[in-house]
Amino acid sequence: MTAHPATEAGITACAEKLKQGGLVALPTETVYGLAGDATNANAIAAIYATKARPQFNPLICHIADMDSARALGQFNDMAEKLAAAFWPGPLTLVVPRQKDCAIDPLASAGLDTIALRIPAHAVAQKLLRAVGLPLVAPSANPSGRLSPSSAAHVAAMLPDSDVLDGGDCAIGLESSIVGCLDETPLWLRAGVWAPKDIEACLGCALSDPPQEKDAAARLAPGRLVRHYAPQSPMRLNVARAAKDELLIGFGTDAPADCFANLSPSGDLTEAAAQLFAVLHAADTAAQKSQCGLAVMPIPVHGLGEAINDRLTRAA
Repeated sequence: MTAHPATEAGITACAEKLKQGGLVALPTETVYGLAGDATNANAIAAIYATKARPQFNPLICHIADMDSARALGQFNDMAEKLAAAFWPGPLTLVVPRQKDCAIDPLASAGLDTIALRIPAHAVAQKLLRAVGLPLVAPSANPSGRLSPSSAAHVAAMLPDSDVLDGGDCAIGLESSIVGCLDETPLWLRAGVWAPKDIEACLGCALSDPPQEKDAAARLAPGRLVRHYAPQSPMRLNVARAAKDELLIGFGTDAPADCFANLSPSGDLTEAAAQLFAVLHAADTAAQKSQCGLAVMPIPVHGLGEAINDRLTRAA
């Protein structure tokens, strides 16, 4: 681990690492986040791997200003009002993605929404402006562990990660999350701001997100996780595809003529990074040729658990 002081040199070093696809723990007013380039699928997959995050839940994207936020997400009147009242600060807004949204689909878990926040922490702001990129930054801790509110906490839990030391977090509690997807604001996660604060700003009541029939559906930072379901039929754990199927391969045993190989070397981090992009491309090709999809077996250890979870939902 390298601990960088919050100096101009330290911020520049961290910005360069992030631009190159590396990860850096950064301070915010809520908790320290494990940051990576939100447009880089490999960086996002590395965050999942480092945190041992069990599912591909949507990640919150941190941006420096409203111009950046509007370039990524579609803001209705409610979202604009909440942003004006609570940003920069500990509120995350979930909005529909812009059609040309630069955020990699892995950060949104394949959904058509995006979770956005403008942090108020001065060091986080300086880093975001130095990088010039949106950063996904879930809490800088192994999944299920206590969230870190100091650089020392990060060092103890993620000893191999670089950290930008901005001192102790002023709040130490994750952001509240509100969904602004239509005319009904959704209360998605408790945090610093209480429902009454949001309702007072909007002048209307918050609603709980609708419960899905799928008992395995999980709440994520944004909304209930609706799985990405291809329009083409899809089979899993297939050694060899049928004549009317496109094969999505994995590892060295994949046929050379498969539609795509999630990782020719069998690397699960690479496979995670490619997953949603490959699914979308394969589904588009399968619809054109009126055929189905088949996916080779993926190991279930490490990120393989999350990959199999998403594939099972997709199928």
